[in-house]
Amino acid sequence: MIYLWAVSSFAGLTVALAAMLMIAERFLVNYGICKLDVNAGEKPLEVAGGQTLLSVLYANEIFIPSACGGKGSCGHCRITVTSGGGPVLPTETPYLTRKEIRAKLRLACQVKIREDIYVRIPAELLNVKMFASTVESARELTHDIKEIRLRLEEPAEISHRPGQYIQVQAPSADGPVYRAYSISSPVYEPNIVELVVRLVPGGIGSTYLHNLNTGDAVSFTGPYGEFQLNEDPSVEIVCVGGGCGMAPMKNIIYTLYDRWPDRSCWLFFGCRTTYDVFYFKQFEELARKHPNFHMVYALSDELGEGERWDGERGFVHLSVDKHLEAGLKRQAFLCGPPPMIEAVTRVLEEKGVRPDDVFYDEF
Repeated sequence: MIYLWAVSSFAGLTVALAAMLMIAERFLVNYGICKLDVNAGEKPLEVAGGQTLLSVLYANEIFIPSACGGKGSCGHCRITVTSGGGPVLPTETPYLTRKEIRAKLRLACQVKIREDIYVRIPAELLNVKMFASTVESARELTHDIKEIRLRLEEPAEISHRPGQYIQVQAPSADGPVYRAYSISSPVYEPNIVELVVRLVPGGIGSTYLHNLNTGDAVSFTGPYGEFQLNEDPSVEIVCVGGGCGMAPMKNIIYTLYDRWPDRSCWLFFGCRTTYDVFYFKQFEELARKHPNFHMVYALSDELGEGERWDGERGFVHLSVDKHLEAGLKRQAFLCGPPPMIEAVTRVLEEKGVRPDDVFYDEF
């Protein structure tokens, strides 16, 4: 009993001391004005010290990815800090490999500006903008997935690659937070951003989006993402998704057939039940127009009472294995839960698809 009391007392004192140090730093330490140098003088800034690097970048309209709102729990806000960032913190190491640490990558949300600091940011991220939009339409696709179409107001158009995503600004008790969602509308609709959003119980972003009505204002930043569609029309495209992982697939496929009407493409989409199937008729119509487009929906659960299904059964990676012949030049785009990504990646490797030709988003 005495041992437990001693341990709990020590833990309590440690927490209290840490809190006091944080308060003291916030109110008593003045770091003055610090220089923030972005890309060797490309965007020099003078900022008040004591703030996180992420918050300063956002305040100066440099929007780098950050799905967790700066809480250090997503690992997306990685940028190169060449000097002035201080030591790597324990809160950063779970998200950085040793190679990345040696390359001076840091989590911007965990780096505090206490002195002049020098950073490198990919040029593509310096072109990311804040967009103002209004809800043009919102409709249910399944019991927990909605399609939300946003019409852009300012700027009036967005230039993005198929498969990229935006970060929606959502209100929370702690202030605005950002959540990432793939763009499902094709690139030839520059004044529209369409999202496919699954409602996550307790999720800040999905709850906000699912409660929007026509005409509501929505702010977001973007575009982000590393998906790069191969420009060679002889390369077959393979899209594999599940649930709201349909979003980037829809963008890729419709963009593809707008530019290359005869290009070969496969869509494999995994659902649990018939109640989770959506866009099926829409893709059937696309397949009638473009004979080289092949769509395969697969159900993983047993059929319930009243359900009818003539299509594939089983996990979606089994359908990929069944329908794709080996040895063709391919590029693959995957979006879904990690187990699905891992299983499909193994199948694609067995079919001869190089790892560099497989792009994926996990959710």
